[in-house]
Amino acid sequence: MAALLPPPRRCPRRFRGGAGTRQYVPPPSDRGAHWQRSKRRFRCERPPSPRRGSSSAAFPCPLPAAAHPPGIGGAPRNELSVQVPQDNMAAHQEKKPSEERKHKSTQNGTQTSQVQWGRAWEVDWFSLASILFLLMFAPLITYYFIMSCDQYQCSLIDPLVDLLTGNKHLSDIWNKTPGLTYRAAGIYTLWVAFQVVLYVFLPDFCHKLLPGYVGGVQEGAVTPAGVVNKYEINGLQAWIITHVLWFANAYYFHCFSPTIIFDNWIPLLWCANILGYAVSTFAMIKGYFFPTNAKDCKFTSNFFYDYMMGIEFNPRIGKWFDFKLFFNGRPGIVAWTLINLSYAAKQQELYGQVTNSMILVNVLQGIYVLDFFWNEAWYLKTIDICHDHFGWYLGWGDCVWLPYLYTLQGLYLVYHPVQLCTANAVGILLLGLAGYYIFRMTNHQKDLFRRTNGNCKIWGKKPEYIECSYMSVDGTKYYSKLLTSGFWGWARHFNYTGDLMGSLAYCLACGFEHILPYFYIVYMAILLTHRCIRDEHRCYSKYGKDWKRYTATVPCRLIPGIF
Repeated sequence: MAALLPPPRRCPRRFRGGAGTRQYVPPPSDRGAHWQRSKRRFRCERPPSPRRGSSSAAFPCPLPAAAHPPGIGGAPRNELSVQVPQDNMAAHQEKKPSEERKHKSTQNGTQTSQVQWGRAWEVDWFSLASILFLLMFAPLITYYFIMSCDQYQCSLIDPLVDLLTGNKHLSDIWNKTPGLTYRAAGIYTLWVAFQVVLYVFLPDFCHKLLPGYVGGVQEGAVTPAGVVNKYEINGLQAWIITHVLWFANAYYFHCFSPTIIFDNWIPLLWCANILGYAVSTFAMIKGYFFPTNAKDCKFTSNFFYDYMMGIEFNPRIGKWFDFKLFFNGRPGIVAWTLINLSYAAKQQELYGQVTNSMILVNVLQGIYVLDFFWNEAWYLKTIDICHDHFGWYLGWGDCVWLPYLYTLQGLYLVYHPVQLCTANAVGILLLGLAGYYIFRMTNHQKDLFRRTNGNCKIWGKKPEYIECSYMSVDGTKYYSKLLTSGFWGWARHFNYTGDLMGSLAYCLACGFEHILPYFYIVYMAILLTHRCIRDEHRCYSKYGKDWKRYTATVPCRLIPGIF
């Protein structure tokens, strides 16, 4: 994302290493000062959202070397330094061989204090209250929305009115709710097993056929314990195979109805909950008794926080089955477009046509899903992979919250088909495409700037930036450049702005008769605003006065000139 940037210090004989890994060795007289660092705590709890690796305004934000969507709270990838999408910058690092770093960090009898990475070590009362609230009410919220569509034609007010006036009791609503069925259990088991097979046993071939696509075996960012995991990036391949089989069945084989998902939607909800709680509980037990890497585990002594936010950083079974990558991307996001297709098929079955609003929702959300899988290698460097531990937040969120609440627009249109006039349909389409363009191009500028270390042009000219530095716990000094050109000169999180524009387009396609379809834009606005504040707090803690200079240069967070 920018023009070639000179090294922060011009001392050729003290730099070593190739492009992107330039290493600075401070003179002996300076080393004590370089390696001493006061203790910091990075505490990042975020609200629910399995959003696809949405990245924050600044990139990359190399976290100190101690360590979404998408889970309930979420939605981008260096050697030895972990870089997650919190900073719109190119970064290079000064690093020493591990033994030398270890020696220097303790020289003169001064031990470098540990820097926090990932979720918190200690839990304050507000965090605990938030965790308990989500554990209790997130499943109820999901059930309430789905039940409202099934029993009240998507009205969120009528169930409350019935309960408050005594027309119905909770038992009446519960008794009318379809229960778990053997058919739904069989469908869900086959679905998850099929995605596991595609993920673990079918190496990617799309990167050999599609120019520009990055797939196959890729390295992730460094973990707190210094491990660099390898991943088989084959999500796009899994998505293509799954949808080819879906359409082949719909038009030729007729083994099952295309409305199968809608017809079993509530029984499948119970299956998804069972898997979400099972995998979250298993991940917690695994973290205690047989973690993949014990040094990548965090314990707070608070059961609820550990269960919610996770203990293990990268729980794995075998060499390739990575819990975070699988559950963040499959089965929920692969299913997203299938769920919308099933809604469209049900609309066709009930009304004899598919409305243009349903087509808009399928197209706009389909673009989003395809973008996620096309950039799955980029996703390895997002906050979901680089920062979050795997617990109920990601496990249950990816299995339940994402597929059930991110698809509310299509579900609503089954019960309330909306045929938009041509002008409105075109306007909504343009809003959605403009939002996607801003989201993608903003991230592209950031990645280009990072990837080329500024040896590029943004909007036809050499990019501007603010140079800053910080020290990691192991004595590695990082120089980073905060991009202030292109979209990143308009707002510090302008990629989120594009994301919100797309989210609004999904909702507008449903008209204004009910508020249920607009839950998504309200939720995303709260989520992404919280992420802005959280990410900027972390970056200020890391960069100090350099971050103040950056915010003075780019004063707005999301909306240029307003906020």
